[in-house]
Amino acid sequence: MVQEQIDDSRTRMHKAVESLRQELGSVRTGRASAGLVEHLRVEYYGTPTPLNQLATISTPDARLIVIQPYDRGSMGAIEKSILRSDLGLTPSNDGTVIRLSIPPLTDERRRELAKHVRKRVEEARVAVRNVRRDCHDHIRKLEHDHTISQDDLHRSETELQKLTDEQVKEIDKVGEVKEQELLAI
Repeated sequence: MVQEQIDDSRTRMHKAVESLRQELGSVRTGRASAGLVEHLRVEYYGTPTPLNQLATISTPDARLIVIQPYDRGSMGAIEKSILRSDLGLTPSNDGTVIRLSIPPLTDERRRELAKHVRKRVEEARVAVRNVRRDCHDHIRKLEHDHTISQDDLHRSETELQKLTDEQVKEIDKVGEVKEQELLAI
C-alpha cells in the first residue's frame, strides 16, 4: 500500500521532470530546432491543432527552420500562429514552404531567457515538492488509521525524501544545462 503510493509519486515526479525538459526544449538558444515550433497550436478548420500534425518541420542548417504543410491551404493559419506566438520570428512563405530565419540572440535576450529558464526550473521543483507533500499526507493518514506502523512511516518518509532529492537534483541539472546553452556565445 505504501509502496504503491511511493511508486505513484515517482511516476508523477518523473512526469514533472519530463515536462520541464519538453518546455525547455522550446526555449530558443540561437540555433534552429524543430522543438521551437512543433508545440504551436494552429487554428485548422476551427480546431486548435499542434503544428507537428499539420506539417513536416525540418532544420536544414543552424539558422533556418523549414515548415512544409501537408495541406497548402493551412499555410496562412500556420503563419498567423507563428506571428501570434512569443517566438519573435517572422515567417517567409514561398507558396510551398514556410521558412523561419533564426537571428542570433542579443546579450539582453539571453539573460531574459535564462531568467525564464530559472523560473521554469523553480516551478518544476515546486511541482515535485507538491507530489511529495501529497504522498506524505497519504502515508501519515495510513499511520493515523493504524494501517501501517510508525517504523513503516519513517522508512517510507526517508524513501520519499530520497526520491524527492534525486528528482530535484535532476531538475537542477536540466536547468543548468539549458542555462549554459543559452549563455554560451
